Amino acid sequence: MSLPEALRGTPYPYRKNSLNLFRLILAALVLFAHSWYIAGQGSGPSIQGENLGGWAVAGFFVLSGFLITRSRLRTSPGEYLLHRVARIYPAFVVVLLVTAFVFAPIALLIEQGSLAGFFTTPITPFQYVWGNLALYIDHYSIGATLQGVPYPGAWNGSLWTLFYEFLCYIVIWVLGFVAVFRRSPILVGVLWVLSVALYALIGGAQRIGLDVSFELFARLLPFFLGGSLIYFLVEKWGVSRLLGIGALVAAVVMIWLIPRWGGQASAPLLAYGLLSLSTWIPQPAWIARNDVSYGFYIYAWPVQQLVILVGAGVLGMPLYILITVVVTFGLAWLSWVLIERPAMFLARPKGNQLRPQPVGPPGDIQEA
Repeated sequence: MSLPEALRGTPYPYRKNSLNLFRLILAALVLFAHSWYIAGQGSGPSIQGENLGGWAVAGFFVLSGFLITRSRLRTSPGEYLLHRVARIYPAFVVVLLVTAFVFAPIALLIEQGSLAGFFTTPITPFQYVWGNLALYIDHYSIGATLQGVPYPGAWNGSLWTLFYEFLCYIVIWVLGFVAVFRRSPILVGVLWVLSVALYALIGGAQRIGLDVSFELFARLLPFFLGGSLIYFLVEKWGVSRLLGIGALVAAVVMIWLIPRWGGQASAPLLAYGLLSLSTWIPQPAWIARNDVSYGFYIYAWPVQQLVILVGAGVLGMPLYILITVVVTFGLAWLSWVLIERPAMFLARPKGNQLRPQPVGPPGDIQEA
């Protein structure tokens, strides 16, 4: 095989890939990384000062940027927003309610033996739900719960990323009205470069009169735009296994050698590499039909806190992590079957509802 032929890309198989498996692995990495914090065992493995959970979130964002850009270019503006809301919001509201009115009472019963003060001690369960409904997480605690665990008072330290992901959805929604964005990768490429430069130069957001939320958005946006950029390139030239492996190696080198913003600078390479792997690494048929990664992501943290609260931390990290994986997977399955899949079914045009279509993780849709 000649080198040019080896480098030649093939069209990306949107209906036959392993992205559901990849996103579930990324969600599991988030659980693994958070396990160390929640169990009081330090911060766990990290690269360039960022734990593995942070890098897993970066993987989510580059894949999301790729798929969400495709969705924007293939659907009307209204349909695009409806799909985004249907994919991310119903399950988000349910996890808030389950946390406030199921998990938190159980925790309080374990900790103090009664529900005294549960509905009156700030932050009340109603305040927890109401204050977080807009996706921006204002409240992490509920009353006097989770006071006897190594990571006290925090019921879900994973949900904060959803607000910034939805902001990225809005960015792509707005760009979709610009003709040059729909025709060429130039605009999104320029925006990606500017976003990397912004994050590299910003230092601390508070120095220029902005709060930490802006810095978090600036940190995550380059990953999303990097995935968006790769969508246009893959649509034109396809995806190559050899180039994909090379892209992943280059991304790792950049992350390893460039402090702070190396990950953002490597975002297109990371996206291309993961997409390439997803074309030839197989996934189980059950995972292909059922995308439980989002549910896994949003339920992992509260499950980990409850498992610690009942004393499973003394069993050691391997067994503790195994227990949380099993319980979280069960809740993720229920979320998929009872909330996420029905919500997506209702959001689709009637003509498309009879044809099953795979859907992606926090917020992604592999549109047919």
